[in-house]
Amino acid sequence: MMNDQIKPQPGILDIALYEGGKATVQGVANVTKLSSNENPFGPSDKAKEAFARSVHHIHRYPVTDHAALRAAIAEVHGLDAGRVICGVGSDEIITFLCQAYAGPKDEVVFTEHGFLMYRISAMAVGATPVEVAERDRTTDVDAILKACNRRTKLVFIANPNNPTGTMISAAEVERLAAGLPPQAILVLDGAYAEYVEGFDGGLALIEQRSNVVMTRTFSKIYGLGGLRIGWGYGPKAIIDVLNRIRGPFNLSNTQLDAAEAAVRDQEYVNRCRADNARMRSWLAHALGELGVPSDTSMANFILARFASEEEAGACDTFLQSQGLIVRRVASYKLPHCLRITIGDEASCRRVAHAIGQFKGAK
Repeated sequence: MMNDQIKPQPGILDIALYEGGKATVQGVANVTKLSSNENPFGPSDKAKEAFARSVHHIHRYPVTDHAALRAAIAEVHGLDAGRVICGVGSDEIITFLCQAYAGPKDEVVFTEHGFLMYRISAMAVGATPVEVAERDRTTDVDAILKACNRRTKLVFIANPNNPTGTMISAAEVERLAAGLPPQAILVLDGAYAEYVEGFDGGLALIEQRSNVVMTRTFSKIYGLGGLRIGWGYGPKAIIDVLNRIRGPFNLSNTQLDAAEAAVRDQEYVNRCRADNARMRSWLAHALGELGVPSDTSMANFILARFASEEEAGACDTFLQSQGLIVRRVASYKLPHCLRITIGDEASCRRVAHAIGQFKGAK
C-alpha cells in the first residue's frame, strides 16, 4: 500500500545504488576475487588475535571516545590524538563531512573518475554534486579550481585515486588547497595512502592549513575490510564538529581492538606494501606485453585498458569463466577498462595467463 504523502528528502531518490565488487560467479566454484582491492593476505596475526580476544567483552558497550585507538593512530603517524576521529570505514567520515558542511544550494566537487560515495553522500544531504574532468585519468587541479565558486563547500580527491591508481604531487595538492574559496574544505581521501612508500597522505599540509581534512581506512592494506573501520584527521574545529554528529557507539569493541593491534603492527604493513609493489609491477608489465596498457598505479590495483567497451566486457566474461573476478568500471565512466586487484603471486600469474589466452583467441 502506497502513501504518496510520505516522501524522502529531495535528491535521495535520484541516487544510484552503490554496487561493490562481485564475489561469486554462478556455476563456478573456488573463484579468485580480484574485484574489491582487498589485501590477499588478510590482516596481521596480531589483529586476528585481538579480534579473537574481543569475544570476552562483546556484552559490554564500547567506549565512546575511541581513546586507545586514536592514541595508537597518533603514535604511529605522528599526529595529535585529539584531532583524530574514527568511523565505520572512511565512508562514514565522508558522510559526516557532507552532513556537517553541505546541504541544499551547496556544491560538492569531485573528479569524474572519483569514488562513487562522494556523489552519493552529497546527494543524500541535498547538495549538488559537481563532477570535474580529469586529465589522462589523473586529477586536474586547474579544472577543480575553475569549478569552485561561492557555493562550493567540499572538494574530494583520492590520492592515489580509485579506480585509476594515479596520484598528484604534494605541491599540486598544496596549490589546490591554497586556491579554494575561503568557505570550502579540501578532503584528501587516503584509502590507498599506505601503498605509497614514505607518503604522509597529506599530513604536513593539514598541519599548515585550516581547510584540509584527511580520511584513511583499515579496509585495504590492513586487511580489515569486513570489520568496517576508518579514521579522519584535520583541524580541531572541523573534527569537533564531526564528533557532534558521530554516533556515540559507532565502533564496537571488536573493531576498536582489532584496529589498534593492526595499526601497531607496521612490520606487517611494510611487508604487504613491498609484496604489492613487486606484483603490481610484474602484472602491469605482463599485461602491457599482451597489448593491455595501464597507467602507473600507486595503489593495490591496476586499471587495465582495452580497445573498446566490448573487448573489456568480453575479457571480463572470459575471466569469470576461469574463476577470476575483476571489476568492470563503467560506473566510473571507464567502460573500456577493467580494474584488477593485485592478489598474491599465484593470482597475478593466473590473471595474466587468462588475459593472454583471451587475447590469443581473438
